[in-house]
Amino acid sequence: MIIVMLAGCLPVRAQEDFEKRLTEAKTAFAAQKLDEARFAMQQMMQELDILTGKDVLKILPEKMDTKAANRSKDNVAGASGWAGVIVHREYGMPADTSLYTVEVITNSPLLGMVNQILSMPLLAGANPDQKIIRVGGYKGICNRSTGASGRDEYEVQVPLQSSMITFRAPGIPQDKVIEMANTIKVSEIAKLIQ
Repeated sequence: MIIVMLAGCLPVRAQEDFEKRLTEAKTAFAAQKLDEARFAMQQMMQELDILTGKDVLKILPEKMDTKAANRSKDNVAGASGWAGVIVHREYGMPADTSLYTVEVITNSPLLGMVNQILSMPLLAGANPDQKIIRVGGYKGICNRSTGASGRDEYEVQVPLQSSMITFRAPGIPQDKVIEMANTIKVSEIAKLIQ
């Protein structure tokens, strides 16, 4: 029932692909070809995740600080249900020495560990290079590392169940990185991908 309701929310071409995969799954299931039915369902879910990723790109900010989104580098790819579908956007031009990036990994069972770290205060506070923060009302981590230039660099990660938003802005101070990360509409992305 839920799968059929989802089909009504898709663009025409995607809806045709979705319905084709659904028919394949039903036919294989009726013939007791469970492996084929599972494969058709996995393909259907992957198509949904990629379409959702394209919608996530529409929600991401057009600018981060002074750098505009480089839409020619926008990308949605991956394998849902395993490593996840990766939504990628860069800010700045390719000649920039420090591009800002936003990546959203959706539907990845591998992200459960980050949620465990955030839910266990002793683990989260044990690493001096990690700071627990809030981004758009969601709990996240700001990680500090040493960049190629030898300077501190910061990365913000916001887990959303089996998904994660990551923002990187090399060469920018921690407070500014957190401020820029807070321009990402986390709650809208969370509604879309969960």
